[in-house]
Amino acid sequence: MAQKTCSDAVSAASEHLSSLAWERLLKLLTMFATFFKVGAFTFGGGYAMIPLIKAELVEQKQWLDEDEFLETIGITQSVPGAVAVNMAVYLGYKVSGSAGALLCAAGVILPSFIIILIIAASFAAFQSSEHVVNLLRGIRPAVVVLIFSSAASLSQKVITRPLIGVFATVGLAALVFGGAHPIAVLVIGGALGAFLFPPERCE
Repeated sequence: MAQKTCSDAVSAASEHLSSLAWERLLKLLTMFATFFKVGAFTFGGGYAMIPLIKAELVEQKQWLDEDEFLETIGITQSVPGAVAVNMAVYLGYKVSGSAGALLCAAGVILPSFIIILIIAASFAAFQSSEHVVNLLRGIRPAVVVLIFSSAASLSQKVITRPLIGVFATVGLAALVFGGAHPIAVLVIGGALGAFLFPPERCE
């Protein structure tokens, strides 16, 4: 009787572990597919990906809330490397550890890797195709719309007081009209934020 009870417990534990492993595998595959879709359908670089990543991870999958997503953008823009890859690695690790980071990075990189290989293999044909040229001309303004849409959506959450609005306006003017380097704007903004908004005063 004792042996049967022990055998049943081991069997139940094994089934539970198997179920957990299967759930983790499905989640990892879902994460890979999510970032593969983002990488495949985004033109214009990392900033154009932000609204798509937000729609997938925050609104649909609900793996992150808006505050966590905003923190992710700030962190991934403050380190070297492509914004899209940085976001994929950080979000993948945050949701599912090292395996999630690797699969999300692979997912976001593979589409552009495959497409560039195809273009490189038949560059002459693409270069002389009027249809392809016109397609790219149409995509460019759509990229601008995506970036502006992302900026408008994020600004509603970030600009919570007049002084932050002043920071944003001055930073934008420095970038657009003053030729300031993005890293300089990030560093100065972070330093001013740390000085003017100490932890006890943060909302």
